[in-house]
Amino acid sequence: MEHETHVGMGYDAHQFASAQAGRPLMLAGVDIPHTQGLAGHSDADVVLHALVDALLGAAALGDIGAYFPSSDERWRGAASATFVTATLEGLTRAGWRVVNVDATIVAERPRLSPHVAAMRASVASLLGAPLDCVSVKSKTTDGMGFTGRAEGIACYAVALIVRG
Repeated sequence: MEHETHVGMGYDAHQFASAQAGRPLMLAGVDIPHTQGLAGHSDADVVLHALVDALLGAAALGDIGAYFPSSDERWRGAASATFVTATLEGLTRAGWRVVNVDATIVAERPRLSPHVAAMRASVASLLGAPLDCVSVKSKTTDGMGFTGRAEGIACYAVALIVRG
């Protein structure tokens, strides 16, 4: 049987919410201890948003905004895990399965390396994938750009999917 493989790339970025907003910092479905969360219509989880874009892109199905627009009140405050689950269900119906994913979080603060294992486990659980098929890394920009000035967090993600 021949297998069709596709690769998709995703990106997302959100600025920090005001410290008074009381929002949790959600990354890869994990509540990261920090003084500020990210501003956004949903829970603003940049990792899961980038992952959804990578998965949709791999299947040539558009982007996260087409399925979960910020103009739709149903998604206000929604857990981004909901977006991953719905995206995965759509891919499965179309005959796709996830082979592996890789995400790189760009943040000057907070320090994320102590949370990488929990983030990997969270993504693997959401995707129903083995842990060794999920990579999450964190990088700084040494003070350059909006992430380097600690104004927000960005994430790049790549997904490999197969059909057949």
